[in-house]
Amino acid sequence: MTKEKLVAQIMRECKKEGEPVTKEEAEEMAEMEINAKGHYEQNVSKERKVTKRERKVDEEKLRFLNAFRADLEEVGAVVEMFKNEAQFDFTFGENSYTLKLVKHRQKKGV
Repeated sequence: MTKEKLVAQIMRECKKEGEPVTKEEAEEMAEMEINAKGHYEQNVSKERKVTKRERKVDEEKLRFLNAFRADLEEVGAVVEMFKNEAQFDFTFGENSYTLKLVKHRQKKGV
C-alpha cells in the first residue's frame, strides 16, 4: 500500500471513529506504520517462472499393473481408467474397484 493510500485510509478510519485528524497527523501515523518492524509489502512486479518437472515413469510398476490388468480382463473385468503407472479403475459385475500400486522406498542405512 502506498503512503498516500495509507494516509487516506487513516483519515477515513479516524473520521469514522469520531476523531478527525489533520493530513499532517495522518502522514505521521502512516510513516510510523510503514517503518514499524514486521511491515512487509509483497513485490508484485516480479513474476516467478513456473517450471514443470518431468516425472520419470517407473517401468517396473507399469509392468506389474499391465499384468494385473490382463489377468482381470481374462476373468471378465472391464478396465475403465488407467492413471500413470500407479493405478487403474475397473468394474467387475455391478461393483467398481480401484487398484493402486505403491512402491516403497528403501530404508536409509540398510
